Amino acid sequence: MRRQGITFKLFVMTVIFFLCFYGMVILGQLLFFDGFYQHQKEGKVEKHLKTFGASYTSEQWTGSRLSQELVRFMLRNKTQLAIVKLDGKMNSDDPYHMKLRMKDGRELVVSLSMFMSEYGDELRAADIKEEDTLTLEGELFEEDSSSTQDLIYPVSITAGSRTIGMHEEGMTRLSGTVTEIVLPDLKLWNPRQGILLEALEEWFPLTSEQKADLEQLEMQKQEWTAPWSGIRNSVIILPVQRPGGEIELLFTVTSLQDVKDSNEALRWFFLYLGLGGLALILVLSLFFSKMVTRPLIKLNNIAKRMVSLDFTGDNSIRQKDELGSLSNSMFTLSVSLDSALRELREANRQLVEEMEHKQRMEIMQQDFFANASHELKTPLSIIKGFAEGLEDGVSAGKQDHYIKVIIEEADKMEFLVKDMLDLARLESGTIKLQKSSFMLSELTEKVADKLIHLLEGKGLKVVVIPVNEPPVYADSSWIEQVVLNFMTNAIRHADEGSTVTVRIDGQGQACVFSIHNQGEPVPQDQLQQIWERFYRAEPSRSRLTGGTGLGLSIAKRILDMHGCRYAVKNIGNGVCFSVYFEG
Repeated sequence: MRRQGITFKLFVMTVIFFLCFYGMVILGQLLFFDGFYQHQKEGKVEKHLKTFGASYTSEQWTGSRLSQELVRFMLRNKTQLAIVKLDGKMNSDDPYHMKLRMKDGRELVVSLSMFMSEYGDELRAADIKEEDTLTLEGELFEEDSSSTQDLIYPVSITAGSRTIGMHEEGMTRLSGTVTEIVLPDLKLWNPRQGILLEALEEWFPLTSEQKADLEQLEMQKQEWTAPWSGIRNSVIILPVQRPGGEIELLFTVTSLQDVKDSNEALRWFFLYLGLGGLALILVLSLFFSKMVTRPLIKLNNIAKRMVSLDFTGDNSIRQKDELGSLSNSMFTLSVSLDSALRELREANRQLVEEMEHKQRMEIMQQDFFANASHELKTPLSIIKGFAEGLEDGVSAGKQDHYIKVIIEEADKMEFLVKDMLDLARLESGTIKLQKSSFMLSELTEKVADKLIHLLEGKGLKVVVIPVNEPPVYADSSWIEQVVLNFMTNAIRHADEGSTVTVRIDGQGQACVFSIHNQGEPVPQDQLQQIWERFYRAEPSRSRLTGGTGLGLSIAKRILDMHGCRYAVKNIGNGVCFSVYFEG
C-alpha cells in the first residue's frame, strides 16, 4: 500500500511538471518567439551594416572590390544591400550584371538581379558570352552627358533567335555587343534578389521627414511587406557620410518570412510533442514504480543465488537507508562465503590432481616395467635357447652361428639398458646442460658417417641441405643424441633405395631442423603417441624393424630440456620430424 502511495505521488508530480513545462514552452513560442527572432535578426544585420559602413567610408574601394564586398555582406547576412543616394539613384552597380558596347561607343550596364528572379534558368541556358550581340527591351536610366555609361533594367533579352522575357509596350529597345557578363553561382544565387529593387522603387522618393532624419545620419528601420508576394521584410537604412561630405544610404532588405513559417511548423510540432508527452507520463509512472521495487527484487535474487551456493553477486544497491545497509551486509557475507568456497574448491582440486598424478605415475611405472620386461624377455629367451644348444653340443658348423646370435641379442639388451638409463637420467632432472655454439649441418653429417653401414644395408642416401644456417647454441652431445635417434628412426622406416632428406633452414638467429624419409606414414591418430616409451607404430609392435622403442622418448626429453619446439607430421609418401631452435 505504501508503494502505491509513492507511485501515485510521483505520477501526479510528473503530470504537473510536464503540463507546466509544456504550457510555458507553448506560451513563450506563441507570444514572444516572433519578436525575439526578429529582434535577433535585425540586431545582427544592424551590427554588420555599421561595420560595412565604417569600412566603406574609410576605404577607397574600386568598382570590382565594392561588388565583392556587397556580395559577401549579402551572403553572410542572408539579406539584400544597395548603396543609393538621397534621390534614390544607385551608387553601386548591380553585383550581377552585363555590360554592352553601343554603336556610338557608350557603355550600357544591364542590371540582372530582378530579371534573374523570373528568368534565371533561361538566361543561364542561353549561355551568353562576351562579344555576343544582344537586343534588349527595358527601362533605361540615362546618366548625364559627362558619363560614358547608362543603366537599363531589362524585361526581355534577345540573343540570336532566342528571346528571354516578355515584350512590354513603352520600353526602350537597344542593341550592343557584350563586353562583360557576371552571373551568380547556382549555390550562391538568392531568387529574392529582385525584392531589393522593388523596395527601392516603393521607398523613393523619400518624404521630407525621412530625408531630414537621414541627413542627420539617423538610422531608419521599418517593417515592409512586398506587395506582389506578401512576404514580410525589415528595411534598414543606414546613412553614411563620404569623405567629400556627400551622404549616401546603405539600403538593406531582410526577409522575416522564415520565422513565420517556422513558427507555424513549431506549433504543430509542439502539438505532437504534447501527445507524445502523455505517453511519456505512463512510461515515467511505470519507471518510478519499478525504481521503488528494484532494490527488493535485487536482494531477493542475491538470496536465491546464495541458496544455490552462488556468491558472485555484487553490491549493486547503493542507498543510504535500511535497504542499502542490508545490501552491504549481504554483500560482505557473500564475499566471505565465496572466498571460503573458492579455497575449499582449490584444495579439493589440488588433492584430485595429486591423486590423478599418483595414479598416472603408478600406471607409467607398471607400463614401464611391463614393457621393459617384454623387451628383455625376448633376447633373454633367445640367448638361453642358443646357450642350451651349445651346451647340448650342436655341430661344429652351427656353433659360430649360435655364438653370433647370442652376441647380437646381448648387444640389443645392452642398447636397451643404456637407453633406459639415459631416459631415467633425463627424467630425474639432475642433468646440467653444457651449451656451446656449433653448426647443426656439421653435426648431422658426423652422425650420418657413423650410420654408413646401416644406410648401405638398405641402399639409402642422406642429403643434408643447409639454407642460411646460423650457429646453434645448445649442448652438442645431447643434440647429437637427438639427431642420431631421429636419423636411426628414419633409416629403419625408410623404403629401400630411397633418400633421407635433412633440411636446416635459417630464420634470422633461429633455425628449423627437419628430417624426412620415404616410407609408410604413421596413422593420423597415433602421431602424438610415438613420443611415448616403448611405442612402435606397427600394429603388431614387431621388433623386426629394430630399436628399443625409447629413442623418440629420449629425444623428446632432451628437446624439452633445451626449450625447443618439435613436431611430427605425414608429408606425401613419408614422415617428417621438425625441431625449432631459438636464436
